[in-house]
Amino acid sequence: MSETIVPTRVYYTVFAVLLFCTGLTTFVAFFDLGFFSPVVALTIAVFKASIVALFFMHLRYSTRLTWVVAGAGIFWLGILFALSLSDYMTRAWGRI
Repeated sequence: MSETIVPTRVYYTVFAVLLFCTGLTTFVAFFDLGFFSPVVALTIAVFKASIVALFFMHLRYSTRLTWVVAGAGIFWLGILFALSLSDYMTRAWGRI
């Protein structure tokens, strides 16, 4: 198997981007954006998770089969969220 050799500056750059995004998340948390507060926080979180998966888990340099497996995992997570949300939305909380 061949491995892709990634320069250390890539890892340092990714680390700096992750630190910046963490600071941005903390900064945004102090502002009341109304409906958009969780949207902004989740957008930043998804971006950080993507960066970690692409570089630290070496997904960027992997084969297409690895991309399919990662996509299947994300698809399965979406199914679990949809099923959980459908159960949550059918509860009679506050309707009594």
